[in-house]
Amino acid sequence: MTEAARRAGGPAGRDDTPGGSIAVLLADAEQRLADSRVGDPRREALTLLGAIMETSPGSLWTRRHEPADPAVGAAFLQAVASRSAGVPAAYAAGTAAFRTLELAVDPRVLIPRPETEGLVECVLDWCRARDRWGVAADIGTGSGCIALSLATEGRFSWVIATDLSEAALTVARGNAAALGTPPIVEFRAGDLLWAIRTASADVIVSNPPYVAAGEWETLDGGVRDQEPRLALVGGSDGLAHTGVLLRQARGRLAPGGLLALEVDCRRANRTLALARAEGWTSAWIERDLFGRERYLLAEREAE
Repeated sequence: MTEAARRAGGPAGRDDTPGGSIAVLLADAEQRLADSRVGDPRREALTLLGAIMETSPGSLWTRRHEPADPAVGAAFLQAVASRSAGVPAAYAAGTAAFRTLELAVDPRVLIPRPETEGLVECVLDWCRARDRWGVAADIGTGSGCIALSLATEGRFSWVIATDLSEAALTVARGNAAALGTPPIVEFRAGDLLWAIRTASADVIVSNPPYVAAGEWETLDGGVRDQEPRLALVGGSDGLAHTGVLLRQARGRLAPGGLLALEVDCRRANRTLALARAEGWTSAWIERDLFGRERYLLAEREAE
């Protein structure tokens, strides 16, 4: 036990709870993470244990003198060891929060980001404003974060979730089962819009790969070395997948339907110009929670 862990036990500097208290676990983890030069080790420890215990860091702190379940302690120590070795926190804990959901994640899928939560909000806002729901298609679903959020927060009659990676679909299906998502979500294997063959979707949404190939080596090591390259790199200019979606989506959308894409903020204007060159006369850019140009929204002409 580290000195920090001994201090966490109380004024006497010891903990008499069999297996130790939550405070002891946290203090020991904080020291281990600090020794491994992980930034903000206290926050990291709280976040990891909160994910494993499915509770908030604030709640953990109020319960810190409670005994720690041995199974939770063992899982937490494994997560701390992984994080200390450079594994991203979400992979180390095995879970990631996304909007109202807690999702299982591992290196088969991209870790959901707050920016993608905003993409879901753009879609829901558009649907609410028009009271139009119907069928939604999530292209490149990964963990299923977009599709499952639309299914639980929206009023869609059907949500189709596609991915080229069978491994990613396994994770997404597992998340759907664990969440008890209503059986309106259908998972399909296929590249981009191949699995959506007719003009039947009211909404097509995607967070496609948009990192340029030459930018790959410049990414943070936790992203470059841990997350799936297939879900990140979008060709030599970062626009390869986005271009295909823009070319094909109008043939899969019902008249008046919405295409919503997450884009690289550095290439937002180029993406908008590409959309207009592909015939999307009603297309615009929305900003994310950080104020960056992040989402391309485009409507198919109504008939």
